[in-house]
Amino acid sequence: MAGYWNAEIETMDIEALKKLQGERLKATVERVYKNVPYYAEKMKRAGVTPDDINGIEDLKKLPFTYKDDLRNNYPYGMFAVPMDQVVRIHASSGTTGKMTVVGYTQNDIGVWAECIARSLVNVGVTDKDIVHVAYGYGLFTGGLGLHYGAEKIGATVVPVSGGNTKRQVQLLQDFKATVLCCTPSYALYIADEMAELGVKKEDLSLRVGIFGAEPWSEEMRRQIEERLGIKAYDIYGLSEIIGPGVAMDCECQTGLHIMADHFIPEVIDPVTEEVLPEGSKGELVFTCITKEALPLIRYRTRDLTILDWEKCPCGRTSPRMLRVTGRSDDMLIIRGVNVFPSQVESVLLKYSEVEPHYMIVVDRKDNLDVMEIQIEVTNGLFSDEIRKLEALERTIRDDIESTLGIHAKVRLVEHKTIQRSEGKAKRVIDKRQLYK
Repeated sequence: MAGYWNAEIETMDIEALKKLQGERLKATVERVYKNVPYYAEKMKRAGVTPDDINGIEDLKKLPFTYKDDLRNNYPYGMFAVPMDQVVRIHASSGTTGKMTVVGYTQNDIGVWAECIARSLVNVGVTDKDIVHVAYGYGLFTGGLGLHYGAEKIGATVVPVSGGNTKRQVQLLQDFKATVLCCTPSYALYIADEMAELGVKKEDLSLRVGIFGAEPWSEEMRRQIEERLGIKAYDIYGLSEIIGPGVAMDCECQTGLHIMADHFIPEVIDPVTEEVLPEGSKGELVFTCITKEALPLIRYRTRDLTILDWEKCPCGRTSPRMLRVTGRSDDMLIIRGVNVFPSQVESVLLKYSEVEPHYMIVVDRKDNLDVMEIQIEVTNGLFSDEIRKLEALERTIRDDIESTLGIHAKVRLVEHKTIQRSEGKAKRVIDKRQLYK
């Protein structure tokens, strides 16, 4: 079992943690009310002032923050410090609208590195490790987040970034990295490339994988572990809150420990916006209580999870979030049924005949929603008898219908037919948007 990077905080009594959260919350609310006109106006409209916030029990009085709030105040309207105190800018890709811009003070960068340092130590990474970072560097927060945290614990960092997968495999062999950091879909892409090149998992020195930036299932975890010969751990974060390292698996793999001295988590009903009791599944909401440049209040992440406040077998007392099962705004509603790509993935990864590469295509025909799931088969399977392929299609189709409760057309496609992603995997094409 790994030790702790910051034992005092990570094993703090839960009541002491909540007291610390309350003190930091009050100070943060006072600061944003004073320094961010948008928040001052929003709080006035909600009929709340900083004097009304005296502990975490008052958090529910505060209004929510949405991604559109950041876009509408683009680029720096949500910052709580002047620009001469901002030492770093990150931003989202902006594929669905204006970029969401995130600023960091020098202290914010230190907090971020601290969160990643804890995350790495959670899963047994030490200063003896060589960390291969294949997350993207640049405006995306993934690469630099893992980079700074790994350096903080004294590990050796190989800042490869994404892309050029053959080179990734070569460097993994030559530099003898022990830790791989990337998206889970890219980890499987690397495994595919290794197979193409004739590189076996025994040819690498990897022992730990840290994967995030997209939802993934336990079945996918098992497949990554088997194909790369590692233990695979989940890391969670989002740029608006700080980047990766908001929460992280430990070696017990019983949920992701939230850095709750920096971020207060809540779970709400995504429709009514009411706070749900512990153990309920709902949308995750975060409040930043130590960030200086961009301290967001009750930010709706759209990620769906469950919170667990019980002490972990690893000894940490911080609340844990269970694996994200999807997003409230990525949820597909097909003939009145809620469908998440992760549900489809959990079915597909049961079958050794297919690859973990798939695409869900949703369309509307004769005013009725239809769903097709395109699934890659393993290399060479298309040379088998047609009736075997048809039997496999039927089996998977029946399994998916049993899991989702709706019918879907299943179409098996040849190996490497579906476009690979070096970042977040694109799993859904919703053609219904064309008709709106």
